[in-house]
Amino acid sequence: MTKSEIIQTDAGEARITWHAAKKARLVLAVSHGAGGGIEARDLQGIAAALPAHGVTVALVEQPWRVAGKKVAPAPKTLDTGWRGIWPALEKKGLPVISGGRSAGARVACRTATELGAAAVLALSFPLHPPGRPEKSRAPELLGAGVPMLVVQGGNDPFGKPAEFPEGVYELVEIPSADHGFAVPKRADIGQDEAVKLITDAVTRWAGMLSG
Repeated sequence: MTKSEIIQTDAGEARITWHAAKKARLVLAVSHGAGGGIEARDLQGIAAALPAHGVTVALVEQPWRVAGKKVAPAPKTLDTGWRGIWPALEKKGLPVISGGRSAGARVACRTATELGAAAVLALSFPLHPPGRPEKSRAPELLGAGVPMLVVQGGNDPFGKPAEFPEGVYELVEIPSADHGFAVPKRADIGQDEAVKLITDAVTRWAGMLSG
């Protein structure tokens, strides 16, 4: 069962689309990146798979997307929007996993400790701008301060798995996948299989978290 609600934040109106588990033990809140919305294949796959495993999924649309804008605002404004939706996530009285893809993953990492997140799910974490490895965002990744799963495409121009620093987190590679987890036709795995690798990894990891 899904339902949507509008949340007032200091950055404008955000939208949460709930995918409820019958007997939830955790809430997983996941936001989109700077170039797309909650229709992303990985977010939709997670929302479809996790409720059957006791995890209610909240797909979060940041205020700039709800307002119909095409360009994401500054990181500080993204963080403000994420803080604003947090009370609605906590209303369930369950531990909340803070998650996101790309820019949304950065937001989750930056705010995890402050908001009291139980863990962080980082999908396609943009470790650096394409072709600019010297512009590393590793401090954000390593500063989350809570258990974390990173799911990264093997051919992500924003940071391939081998480029990631050592740290207290788990990293799962999706072979041949790009920043949007798309895989080329010549890849050893198909697109559906790539999405299943993502959902299986998140399901397994969430199952190990206390809730």
